[in-house]
Amino acid sequence: MPGLVSHRALDGRWRQALLSSRSRGKEHQPGAPFMIRIRPATEAHFTALLQIQQAAFGEYANVYQVSGWTTETLDSLRQDAKEKHIFVAEAEGVVVGSVRFWIVAGVCVIRLLSVSPAHQSQGVGKALIREIERVATDAHKFFACTMLRTARNIHMFMSLGYKAESILPDHYNHLDLICFAKYR
Repeated sequence: MPGLVSHRALDGRWRQALLSSRSRGKEHQPGAPFMIRIRPATEAHFTALLQIQQAAFGEYANVYQVSGWTTETLDSLRQDAKEKHIFVAEAEGVVVGSVRFWIVAGVCVIRLLSVSPAHQSQGVGKALIREIERVATDAHKFFACTMLRTARNIHMFMSLGYKAESILPDHYNHLDLICFAKYR
């Protein structure tokens, strides 16, 4: 998809963000800073990306039908990567998050933002969204949807300046979504 996102923006240089750690997992000591690197995903990241996506969306399995997001295959991810841009977030060389996006008619559509449960609420998701906003220079609007009953996701988008734009009731497998937009 040449021309949709500046090639200079996706040339493999890593964006780094120093984030304070409030990790619930064993990877980091509470309060200890850790570096997050955001970069375009390669096929070498795909297995870890799917594992994180499964863990991130799997926590909602008792509330929602999320099997489409927790059972994606490597083949379907490879196909998706041909049509979309995918970023990964790494901490200490380990993939801890990912996001997909594409631009259509000036609208950057953001999907499948996934952060490892051990790294949630530490700014990883925000760093991924901010990197999309930085590189998607052809976009005048950013658009993302999340599950209506996920307060922390709603709060994250609102804290980044996104405004609720619509509700999609009874959407994927009878899932209610709230969609957000942010304009340049």
